[in-house]
Amino acid sequence: MGVHQYFKSLNDLEKLIRCPGKFKYQEHNVAAHSFKVTKIAQYLGTVEEHSGTDVDWKALYEKALNHDYPEIFTGDIKTPVKYASSELNTLFREVEETMTVRFIEAEFPESYQKEYKRRLKEGKDDSIEGQILSVADKVDLLYESFGEIQKRNPEKLFFEMYENSLITIKQYSHLACVQDFINNILTEMLKEPFIPKTELLDITESILNKEL
Repeated sequence: MGVHQYFKSLNDLEKLIRCPGKFKYQEHNVAAHSFKVTKIAQYLGTVEEHSGTDVDWKALYEKALNHDYPEIFTGDIKTPVKYASSELNTLFREVEETMTVRFIEAEFPESYQKEYKRRLKEGKDDSIEGQILSVADKVDLLYESFGEIQKRNPEKLFFEMYENSLITIKQYSHLACVQDFINNILTEMLKEPFIPKTELLDITESILNKEL
């Protein structure tokens, strides 16, 4: 038993490259992604709170900061593969959950295991904090893909990532923070100068104008 192994594993998150196997101008790792998602979730939670929604900040921070830790056991599975079918996605999730629980039971003192099983489990649920996490995760992916599109990366995957991220974000349009993102932040993003702007604008307008 040793929490040392948990602390040591945090360094490994820096070595887990997101979207592996594709040419990228800027590499992103899981550790940096977790930090960015937490910062984005903090802003989104602030917007929700200002709109009158009660936010459990402890739960939000725990969900956001820990949401991709189980990838330490499986790596970052390519999105098209992971979501090829609901059955496959469920299987990946079950594997991650099982390996995470085994790791906690092997390395953490028994008195802390309950807390860490809660902290390291899938955080995207129907709670307001789980919904904010789902949005924050896709906002960061939207920005990762946007950065590659800005740099004229020829991989069509990044247009697909942008489109799929925005579709997911729009599914949470009932949240004040999503309305704020679409009406203010996304609008500002698309005002930036970059070459393939027309195609990205067409994709964005098509998604935003489509009925859910």
